[in-house]
Amino acid sequence: MASRPEEESVVQIAPLDIAKDLDELRAVIQSSFQTVADDFGITRENAPTNPAFITRQNLLDSIQSGLQFFCASESGRIIGCIAIQNSGGNSLFYLERVAVVPELRHRGVGAQLVDYALRKVAEAGGCRVSIGIINENRRIKEWYTSLGFLESSIKKFDHLPFTVCFMERGINI
Repeated sequence: MASRPEEESVVQIAPLDIAKDLDELRAVIQSSFQTVADDFGITRENAPTNPAFITRQNLLDSIQSGLQFFCASESGRIIGCIAIQNSGGNSLFYLERVAVVPELRHRGVGAQLVDYALRKVAEAGGCRVSIGIINENRRIKEWYTSLGFLESSIKKFDHLPFTVCFMERGINI
């Protein structure tokens, strides 16, 4: 299981209710990823697919392609999310769109979301999870390392203004 910071928030985590929560989820993803976009000079022009610029249609397309979203809520308000997707019929799953609203970070919500996703992956028969992050984002890289993820590769994509670090971990649940 993931380690947690000293001050932990207890939140409710549940699958996305598309009809009710799609727009609120979009706003959470945008606000969460915007801080990273600002820190690393990511713009709509140099990385249009970055989650900071996600649209309602992007979300619907992601869900249609098999991305399963789970939302963390506190007092009836979505404060974070995580998504999982099977890599294509094998035991590897991808974690995506891990987000916590900026004002509620460092309370353990992200670790709770990762724990929840790991349980869902295990229930689906998965053995490993992988995530791609901005390699230059040392803070998030250290955080994932603290959750048991190990760097598996680093790649430079011509269409992105940063390098991508792929990290993996086994499911030990």
